[in-house]
Amino acid sequence: MSEVPLHHILFVSTALFFIGMYGFFTRRNMITMLMAIELMLNSVNINFIAFNKYLFPEKMDGIFFTIFIIAIAAAEAAVAIAIIINLYRSHKSIDVEEASEMKY
Repeated sequence: MSEVPLHHILFVSTALFFIGMYGFFTRRNMITMLMAIELMLNSVNINFIAFNKYLFPEKMDGIFFTIFIIAIAAAEAAVAIAIIINLYRSHKSIDVEEASEMKY
């Protein structure tokens, strides 16, 4: 079985990162912005795994960094969803622009 070249993996990872960046900067819904951040973190995970496989296959540094990023992303998602739920309960909206205009 042939291996996938590194530049193909990096192209997919770069595309995912910029799709996530586009989604973060163009969406007003907080949940879609959270999903865009998760997409960017996953593209970084793909980079860590790809460079670990092609540059240092005997080491596991990239895999450890990936597991650490997944744990941080899970904690970030839990905190962000709690903030979104709290914002929705108080303002009845999760639109970023509406929430920034409202007075507390």
